Amino acid sequence: MSKVPLTVIGAEKLRAELHQLKTVDRPNVIAAIAEARSHGDLSENAEYDAAKERQSFVEGRIAEVEGKLANAQIIDPKLLDVDGRCVFGATVELEDLESGETVTYQIVGDDEADIKEGKISISSPIARALIGKYAGDVAEVQAPGGIREYEVLDVKYI
Repeated sequence: MSKVPLTVIGAEKLRAELHQLKTVDRPNVIAAIAEARSHGDLSENAEYDAAKERQSFVEGRIAEVEGKLANAQIIDPKLLDVDGRCVFGATVELEDLESGETVTYQIVGDDEADIKEGKISISSPIARALIGKYAGDVAEVQAPGGIREYEVLDVKYI
């Protein structure tokens, strides 16, 4: 399996989720299964079925998160020495040349992406267009509504 890029913060969030799953969710599911078993006939026990389904989800998510962390390439943006170039982990301030609106995005891994927090996935069209650009460059992004142009105003590593 190939390496999965993650920022330091993204890796910490995954570790926290894994800890939550193993120390809280898994024991809760085990207790729910035990409780449902105590009610008797399992063939017509909806609580038991729901608890087993939840257990399957929790165990699957634990395996998924452990796999991602095992294959993670953790990148600390503060330690990058790339002379102002847009790379994974960089925080980029952009101006939409059509509307004049400015936005700030951090380029992060697929699992960390959250547009409400200003974090865009490395595999998104806008991030792909930004990689390798410097402040002052113009990036053309193929958006659903057509090509959009963004000027890179600033690149930070925070």
